Parts: sequence; structure tokens; C-alpha cells
Amino acid sequence: MTERYPLYIDGKFIECSQKQNILNPSTGKVIAEVSVASEKEVELALVSARTAFDHGPWPKLTLSERKSFILKIAQGLLEQAGELAELETQNTGKPIKESTFMDVPSAAKSFDFVANNFIDYLNTEELNVSEEARGKLIREPVGVVVLIIPWNYPLLIACWKLASALAVGNTVILKPASLTPLSVFALAKIIHAAGLPAGVVNMINGPGPKIGQQLCSDKRVDMISLTGSSETGKQILQYCSVNVKKSIMELGGKSASLIFADMDLDVAVNSSLASVFLNQGQMCTAMSRIFVQDTLYERFIESFAQKARQIKLGLADQAETQMGPLINDAQRKKIINYIEKAKIEGARVICGGSIPSNPELKNGYFFEPTALVHVNRHMHIFHEEVFGPVVLIGKFSTADEAVELANDSDFGLAACVWSKDLGLAQEISRRLNAGTVWINTYGMFYNQLPYGGFKQSGFGKELGKEGFLEYTRIKNVVLDQSAEGKPLVHYWYGF
Repeated sequence: MTERYPLYIDGKFIECSQKQNILNPSTGKVIAEVSVASEKEVELALVSARTAFDHGPWPKLTLSERKSFILKIAQGLLEQAGELAELETQNTGKPIKESTFMDVPSAAKSFDFVANNFIDYLNTEELNVSEEARGKLIREPVGVVVLIIPWNYPLLIACWKLASALAVGNTVILKPASLTPLSVFALAKIIHAAGLPAGVVNMINGPGPKIGQQLCSDKRVDMISLTGSSETGKQILQYCSVNVKKSIMELGGKSASLIFADMDLDVAVNSSLASVFLNQGQMCTAMSRIFVQDTLYERFIESFAQKARQIKLGLADQAETQMGPLINDAQRKKIINYIEKAKIEGARVICGGSIPSNPELKNGYFFEPTALVHVNRHMHIFHEEVFGPVVLIGKFSTADEAVELANDSDFGLAACVWSKDLGLAQEISRRLNAGTVWINTYGMFYNQLPYGGFKQSGFGKELGKEGFLEYTRIKNVVLDQSAEGKPLVHYWYGF
């Protein structure tokens, strides 16, 4: 029997008349049925979150009381780690190895880290601004926060946002991507079991164009936190302009990896494979543009293509699978169109570029890991985000040329620098127009460090102290202590 997932609103699990089938990208088969919110359920969520913030106990709890709830959620994630990993793999198509060892543990650590550090981030700062006046800077919750989650890392990114938003004292309406809502609604059960007051967390499902405008334009919402495409971000900013509100936008990327000739070839190649083919390349931080110094270039592309062909495609739930399917057939068709356009414009495919012929994979949305050469900066694929297992590999001669190539993008999310000359690597990192730069590594996210991009990759941060404080507002309280209690304004009109 197909499992059914209800919405979660005001501490209750709510079945809706409209349902949506969820597919397993590995097999194309229906694995679950999820309720779809109508305007009525969206309104219920808005009322629930607003009431819980304005009149409920959550914002008024002491920091230590909220900490205990946050730790219960972290513990619940760990206790159900195996089931959550299987669910994430079935819904997204990412290999079980990634879900088990990366996504679920990192999701639990997000709550654990915030619980054990956020109290220090919320200390009131006192300033003696003059002989007569003292100022206090107070961090408060923003209010009702809408969290919009992408389909590529649904559980992990939901936990990044939820941990900070809740710890501060906000109430939340969370909308997962309609393609991948299952792990988020499993998280709803964990949150419910942790005993958070009704209305603090509300989770609704539905297509963005249908319910996004209702959520994001409503004046009862104080803040929007989106991780998604640049197109979605632009649309949501238009909705937000109806009733001005704070926003965090973590959007797309066209990240560049710069590999210098002094780098060990195997290290450079193996690491580069991971930087673009993890999660089938469906990562906003994917190093989809790799530039290699000219004296290493020919050996690099030969080794890269050889090893890319050896990556094992397979059903996502099989332990030996290294790369699973894409999220759906529409995404695969989009990727094929990008490759065909690039070939017409003069690019050459050196590996991949096709749907695999393995009959065991015929029902899933699989695509071979693909690398292109002879790509120049005038081609569409140089600038546009493909969001799949496709990388272009170019070359450079000098460090200045490498930086110019990397920065030739409307995006500014992430970059990599590979060199044994750490002085050179750090100097280049300062010149790269990217919010995160990895030196001699890729994809290392730490709860202590903020993450977010520049330019069309958005604004605001997740993670770290800076990301945590995004979910607060700062209040300036001025206390005048003039002699005899008579401040300057007392004398202004001379009465």
C-alpha cells in the first residue's frame, strides 16, 4: 500500500482532498501520496504561525528552554537516521551512501550545533554612547518566517534553516519542493514528537506558482528564506514587494575550479569528479566549470574522461552505486538540450553525453557523467546553470587569466583553487568573486562558517554566527541618564 503523507499545521496532521503522487527517480514508480494544500490550508498555516508567535509561549521561553526542544529534534533525527536516509534516497535519487553518510548526519548536527552555541550569539550588547546615554543592542526573533526548500537537498537544507529560525524564537511555515517532500514530512513527525507548541512549525506542500504568491506576499509573514533557482528568487522578490519583508536568497551558481600545474594529477582529477558529479551534479555549488593550467591540461582531460566513464551508475538504493538518477525526465531533457546546443556552438564531448543503455536503468531518469571541451565564454553553457552531471573543462596560462575566467559569470556562489603554492592559492581566493572558496578541497560545509553567494547567487547567509543572526532583528534601546533626570530634549523649547 502506498504511504500517505498529510500536511502539518497547528500541531495537527491534516489530510487534504487533493493528493500528489511522488515518484522514485530510479524506477519511475509511485512510492507515496502527499496532500496538496489549497488556499484554505495555506491560510490555516498563516493564522497558526502568526497566532503562535503573537500569543503563544514559544518566543517567550527562556533560551535554555528552547535549547531543550532543539536538542530533542537533533536526537530524533539520529534515532531515525536509517529510515530517513532510505526515504531521502527513494525520493531524490541520490545514492544511499550520500544520504547515509552526508545528508542525515549533517542535518542532525545543524540542530545540535545551534542548540549548543546560539545562546552566546544572542547576548545583549551594552554601549556607553555618551556621558548621559547608554545604548542596548537586543537581538529578537523576526516573527513568522517562511522557509522554501529545494528538491536537491530537502532534509539537510530544511534543517539548516529550521534550526536557526526556531532557536531564536521565530515561528515557521516550511514549504518543501513539491518533487521531494517526503523527508520533510518525516521531519514533521520528529518535531511533533519533540513537543513543540502548536503552530510553531507548520509544513505545507504544493506547487510554488500555486501557493508561493499567497505565502510570500502576505503581510502576516515577516521574513522569507529561499534556497532555489535564480528565476524563483526573482519571482519571490516580486511577491515580497507587495508587503516589504526581510529575505534570504540562496540561488543558483556556475562555479569555477582552478587547477594549477603543480597539483598532483590524481588528487586533482579525483577531487574534481566529486566536485561536479556528487548528487548527479544537481548542486548549486557544483564546479561545472573546471579550468586547468595549460601544461597540465592534456593529461588532466585524458584522466578525467577515463575515470568519469568508470563511475558506476545504478539504482540509488544499492550500496555499490556511485551515481544515481536525475530528479525527473524533464530535468534530463533540459540537460540534453544544453549539450546539443553546446555541440552546435562548437563544443566537443569527451565522455558521456547520453542516456545509459543498461536495461536495468531503463525506467529511471539516468544520464551519463559528461565532460565537454572546446567551450568558450561566448557559449550558453559557459554561463547558464545546467544543474546536472555536465562539466566544461578549459585551460589557462597565467593566474590572472584563471581569475578572469572564473569571474566571468553572473553568479558568485563558490569556487575552488588547487595548488601546492598556498600563498598563490590564498591570493587568488581574495580575487575570486564568490561567497565560498575552497582551497585544495571541495564541498566542506561547517556549521561554524557562513555560506551564501554574491551577484545572481543571492544574498544573506546560512550557517555560522552570521547565518544564525539572519533570523533575528536588532533593536536599539537608548537609556538617557542625564543629571536630575532632565535630558537635552527637556530644554529644547525653553519652557
